[in-house]
Amino acid sequence: MSEKPITLEDCDNFVSQFEQVVENPIRSKSSVYYTGVDLGTACVVVAVLDENFNPVAGAYQYADVVRDGMVVDYIGAINIVRKMKQDLEEKLDTELIYAAAAIPPGTESVDGGAVKNVVQAAGFEMTNLLDESTAANAVLKMQNGAVVDVGGGTTGISIFKDGKVVYVADEPTGGTHFSLVISGAYGMSFKEADEYKRNERNHKELLAILKPVVEKVASIVNQHIKGYDVQEIALVGGTCCLSGIEEVVEKQTGITTYKPQNPMFVTPLGIALNCTQERLR
Repeated sequence: MSEKPITLEDCDNFVSQFEQVVENPIRSKSSVYYTGVDLGTACVVVAVLDENFNPVAGAYQYADVVRDGMVVDYIGAINIVRKMKQDLEEKLDTELIYAAAAIPPGTESVDGGAVKNVVQAAGFEMTNLLDESTAANAVLKMQNGAVVDVGGGTTGISIFKDGKVVYVADEPTGGTHFSLVISGAYGMSFKEADEYKRNERNHKELLAILKPVVEKVASIVNQHIKGYDVQEIALVGGTCCLSGIEEVVEKQTGITTYKPQNPMFVTPLGIALNCTQERLR
C-alpha cells in the first residue's frame, strides 16, 4: 500500500450529489457551467457543474452509438447529445456552452476527431479531450496506482506515479462480452441479457457465470501493470457496477482493489472537472 492510499468517501459523496441533481437539477446562479460528455459504449452520460465545480444537473441514456470505444452511429450520437443538452438547458434555464469529452486511453489518433465532432455538432464549444481513466482520477485522486475503466467494449488502464500518468493502454473486453456470456448461458437475446445484467438483484448469480470474463479483465490489468509500482487499483465504468467484481480483480492481481459506490458516474464527472473556458484547438 502507498503511504496515502485513496479513500472513496469524497468520491462517493461527489457521485451522490450528482445522482441527486440528475433527479432534481439545481437552478443556481452561476457565471459559467462546465459540462462533461461521456460517449460510452452502453450509455451516454452528460454531467454539468457550476462555477465552483459542484454538480447541478445531469442526464444519461442507454444507447448503441459507440462500439468498442469507437463512434459507429455518428448522427445518432449527435442527436442524443444535442437532445440531452437542450433538456438540461431547459431545466437549468441557461445555455450550456463549454464541454469536455473523453476517449479510451491511447485511441486519440483513431477516434478523438469523431468524439470532438459529435460534441461540437451537438452545439458545445469543445474545451478538452482526455482519456477516460485520467478523467476518472480527477475524482479518485489516486497517487500511485492504476485506474481501470471497464466500459461496454474495452478496458482502459492508466497508471499513475505521484499523481501523474506514466502509462495508458486500452484492450477489448468489457460489458459487451459480459452480456454475450449471459445471453448464451440463459438463452436470452443480447438486449435482454444487457438489461438483466443491470439489475442488481441478479448480480450474485451472475458473478459466478461472469467470473471467467472478470478474470480476463484482471489478466489484462496484470499484463499492463507489469514492471510498474502499482500499489492499488480503482475500478470505474458502468460494467464495474457488477457486485463483487472488485473482489475477483483483487484476488487475481494480488493488489488492493477499490470500487466507488456507483462507478458509472465517476468518469463523466471527471470529464466535467477537466472542462475549461478555452476552446480546444
